[in-house]
Amino acid sequence: MKALLLIDIQNDFLPGGRLAVPDGDAIIPLVNALQPLFDLVVATQDWHPVGHQSFASSHAGRTSFEQIDLHGLPQVLWPDHCTQASPGAELAPALRTARVEAIFRKGTNPEIDSYSAFFDNGHRKSTGLADYLRGRQITEVYLAGLAGDYCVYYSALDALAAGFTTFVITDATRAISAGGFAAALSDLEAKGVHLLASPSLLGTEFSA
Repeated sequence: MKALLLIDIQNDFLPGGRLAVPDGDAIIPLVNALQPLFDLVVATQDWHPVGHQSFASSHAGRTSFEQIDLHGLPQVLWPDHCTQASPGAELAPALRTARVEAIFRKGTNPEIDSYSAFFDNGHRKSTGLADYLRGRQITEVYLAGLAGDYCVYYSALDALAAGFTTFVITDATRAISAGGFAAALSDLEAKGVHLLASPSLLGTEFSA
């Protein structure tokens, strides 16, 4: 059984959003076309409380994209984004959600960030996603979404560690940094994550 994980396809990560991923909206027609190929489709949402400690605005004198130590973990400071119940936290309007069976929200603890769909950054608490997938007899996990060098990357690592055969659909994700994404994909492949492009799933006739 195969699951498609749609990672953080939210307004704040699209062009014009608070933490826009370059060309992030380009993946939406593709992930919409991919959904019917899977036994299960699950989405994630960054869902931060106001004043989250990953926000640069929560640290006097700090600016976005600086790195600090936050409770013993390295933390990039981000612009305020995906605050709970805000328009920016909503899934992209063009994203088809009829086949999305469940949405897992992450980053809800104000003291720790959560890039991965499976755990917070310190692996202190689980989102319950791995158990949910196992309960649905899922053995293969395919990831698409935003951003490839952060939330998709860490979600793929945790999916692999949880025992799922793990794939990243490379053309169905976009990254904050092209260099960061290249390094992330290289690391994932070295650790046993499979990289593939959507034509191998959809056939070459699909065009966004």
